[in-house]
Amino acid sequence: MAFSAGLKASRGRRIVRRAAASDWLELLERVGYVVRGLLYAAMGLLALGLALRIGGTATDPSGSLVAITGNPLGRPLLVVVVLGLAAYSVWGFVRAIFDPLHRGSDAGGIAERLGFMWSGFAWAAIALFALNLMAGGEKPAATDSTQALVRTILSYPAGSLLASLIGMAAIGVGLGQFAEADTAIFRNDLKRQEMPPAARKAAVWLGRFGMCSRGVTFTLVGWFVLEAGLHHNPTGAHGYSGAFTFLLSQPYGHLLLGVVALGFVALGLHSFALARWGRLLGSRG
Repeated sequence: MAFSAGLKASRGRRIVRRAAASDWLELLERVGYVVRGLLYAAMGLLALGLALRIGGTATDPSGSLVAITGNPLGRPLLVVVVLGLAAYSVWGFVRAIFDPLHRGSDAGGIAERLGFMWSGFAWAAIALFALNLMAGGEKPAATDSTQALVRTILSYPAGSLLASLIGMAAIGVGLGQFAEADTAIFRNDLKRQEMPPAARKAAVWLGRFGMCSRGVTFTLVGWFVLEAGLHHNPTGAHGYSGAFTFLLSQPYGHLLLGVVALGFVALGLHSFALARWGRLLGSRG
């Protein structure tokens, strides 16, 4: 009976893998990379405007989504966003479960695959946010979603401990971004043999720069959440927008924010490269 159950589980896994490697899902995942790139680039450009004192604002992917779709073409664009981000969310789970990018099962590989899993949940939440906008839901007030989440966590028993652990995990993710920028392991996620040499070099450089910027923001967000947990004070917790505002308030803050903002634009461009040349589960080469 145990053998039969194992056989059924193996067959089920093969079916799921075959579905995850289908051509139509791969196409939507590539659309998801494009949408992700647009959101990151919009975040970066809005923050850059703030740094250059020419307008702009500090926001997160949801805020940049509102900015991008706030035009007459917003409704059809939201359809593309929902489909693309839903597929990209699935790609996060596929990377975590089937390991098509060969991160492995050692401690570092498991950490990266857990990161892919978290990416799946995070982008699914943004896809749901886009779906709500498409259905005519009201645009949210300019509140910090990270602060709201931490406030909810702190209302539960052991909430301070949980918030502190989440903060430390976010700091770890931020430091991991710097390590990934250094090793550039993500270059193996590209079908480099199909890329022109200039595009290959640019994609790696953009990825490194973008991950450094994301490392700065993740580390800051983690520190904010850790402090909020340690002091049981949710007002100190902030997300992307709070990290950008914090950078702006520092000595040479406009320069600091400008560099980090350009890094997010670079991350968006790197995402476009992945949309074209990224390895997916069904990719060949």
